Amino acid sequence: MANRYRGETSAVFDGRRYTLCLTLGALAELERAFEVGDMSALVERFSRDTLSAQDAVMIIGAGLRGGGNAVEDHEVARMTTDGGAPGFARVVTELLAATFGAEETSPHPS
Repeated sequence: MANRYRGETSAVFDGRRYTLCLTLGALAELERAFEVGDMSALVERFSRDTLSAQDAVMIIGAGLRGGGNAVEDHEVARMTTDGGAPGFARVVTELLAATFGAEETSPHPS
Protein backbone atom coordinates (compact mmCIF):
# COMPACT_ATOMS: atom_id res chain seq x y z
CA MET A 1 0.00 0.00 0.00
CA ALA A 2 1.28 3.45 -0.93
CA ASN A 3 2.37 5.77 1.87
CA ARG A 4 1.87 9.44 0.85
CA TYR A 5 4.06 10.57 3.76
CA ARG A 6 6.96 8.77 2.06
CA GLY A 7 6.10 10.26 -1.34
CA GLU A 8 4.54 7.05 -2.62
CA THR A 9 1.55 6.64 -4.90
CA SER A 10 -0.03 3.59 -6.46
CA ALA A 11 -1.30 2.88 -9.94
CA VAL A 12 -2.69 -0.04 -11.89
CA PHE A 13 -0.88 -0.99 -15.10
CA ASP A 14 -1.91 -4.00 -17.14
CA GLY A 15 -4.29 -4.99 -14.35
CA ARG A 16 -1.57 -5.08 -11.66
CA ARG A 17 -1.24 -2.59 -8.81
CA TYR A 18 2.20 -0.99 -8.42
CA THR A 19 3.74 1.34 -5.85
CA LEU A 20 5.63 4.30 -7.34
CA CYS A 21 8.06 6.61 -5.54
CA LEU A 22 10.49 9.22 -6.80
CA THR A 23 13.36 8.40 -4.46
CA LEU A 24 16.55 10.45 -4.48
CA GLY A 25 18.03 7.96 -6.93
CA ALA A 26 14.95 8.19 -9.16
CA LEU A 27 15.19 11.99 -9.10
CA ALA A 28 18.88 11.79 -10.06
CA GLU A 29 17.88 9.50 -12.93
CA LEU A 30 15.34 12.09 -14.09
CA GLU A 31 17.87 14.94 -13.78
CA ARG A 32 20.12 13.03 -16.20
CA ALA A 33 17.25 12.12 -18.53
CA PHE A 34 15.93 15.69 -18.72
CA GLU A 35 19.46 17.16 -18.74
CA VAL A 36 18.89 19.53 -15.83
CA GLY A 37 21.42 20.42 -13.15
CA ASP A 38 19.41 20.18 -9.97
CA MET A 39 16.03 19.43 -8.40
CA SER A 40 14.86 23.03 -8.72
CA ALA A 41 15.34 22.83 -12.48
CA LEU A 42 13.55 19.48 -12.46
CA VAL A 43 10.54 21.03 -10.67
CA GLU A 44 10.58 23.88 -13.18
CA ARG A 45 10.64 21.37 -16.04
CA PHE A 46 7.69 19.48 -14.56
CA SER A 47 5.75 22.71 -13.98
CA ARG A 48 5.42 23.37 -17.72
CA ASP A 49 1.96 23.03 -19.16
CA THR A 50 2.92 20.15 -21.46
CA LEU A 51 3.86 16.54 -20.98
CA SER A 52 5.04 14.33 -23.83
CA ALA A 53 4.42 10.60 -23.91
CA GLN A 54 8.20 10.09 -23.57
CA ASP A 55 8.20 12.34 -20.48
CA ALA A 56 5.46 10.17 -18.96
CA VAL A 57 7.37 6.97 -19.75
CA MET A 58 10.53 8.30 -18.06
CA ILE A 59 8.72 9.68 -14.99
CA ILE A 60 6.57 6.58 -14.49
CA GLY A 61 9.57 4.31 -15.10
CA ALA A 62 11.68 6.15 -12.52
CA GLY A 63 8.76 6.08 -10.08
CA LEU A 64 8.25 2.36 -10.58
CA ARG A 65 11.94 1.64 -10.04
CA GLY A 66 11.96 3.94 -6.99
CA GLY A 67 9.03 1.93 -5.68
CA GLY A 68 11.07 -1.26 -5.90
CA ASN A 69 9.83 -2.60 -9.23
CA ALA A 70 12.31 -4.02 -11.75
CA VAL A 71 10.78 -2.36 -14.81
CA GLU A 72 12.62 -0.78 -17.74
CA ASP A 73 11.31 2.20 -19.72
CA HIS A 74 10.67 0.08 -22.83
CA GLU A 75 8.36 -2.09 -20.68
CA VAL A 76 6.58 0.99 -19.31
CA ALA A 77 6.01 2.17 -22.89
CA ARG A 78 3.99 -1.00 -23.59
CA MET A 79 1.86 -0.82 -20.43
CA THR A 80 -1.80 0.16 -20.37
CA THR A 81 -3.88 1.86 -17.70
CA ASP A 82 -7.50 2.80 -17.26
CA GLY A 83 -8.32 6.02 -19.05
CA GLY A 84 -5.59 5.74 -21.71
CA ALA A 85 -3.39 8.80 -22.14
CA PRO A 86 -5.31 10.89 -19.58
CA GLY A 87 -4.91 8.00 -17.14
CA PHE A 88 -1.13 8.08 -17.56
CA ALA A 89 -1.14 11.87 -17.13
CA ARG A 90 -3.11 11.43 -13.89
CA VAL A 91 -0.52 8.92 -12.61
CA VAL A 92 2.31 11.35 -13.39
CA THR A 93 0.48 14.26 -11.76
CA GLU A 94 -0.20 12.24 -8.59
CA LEU A 95 3.40 11.03 -8.42
CA LEU A 96 4.83 14.52 -8.84
CA ALA A 97 2.38 15.93 -6.29
CA ALA A 98 3.39 13.23 -3.78
CA THR A 99 7.05 14.08 -4.39
CA PHE A 100 7.07 17.87 -4.63
CA GLY A 101 3.69 19.01 -3.33
CA ALA A 102 0.41 19.54 -5.13
CA GLU A 103 0.88 23.22 -5.97
CA GLU A 104 4.32 22.85 -7.51
CA THR A 105 3.57 20.55 -10.46
CA SER A 106 0.81 20.44 -13.06
CA PRO A 107 1.79 18.55 -16.21
CA HIS A 108 -0.78 18.13 -18.97
CA PRO A 109 -0.50 15.78 -21.94
CA SER A 110 0.54 17.42 -25.22
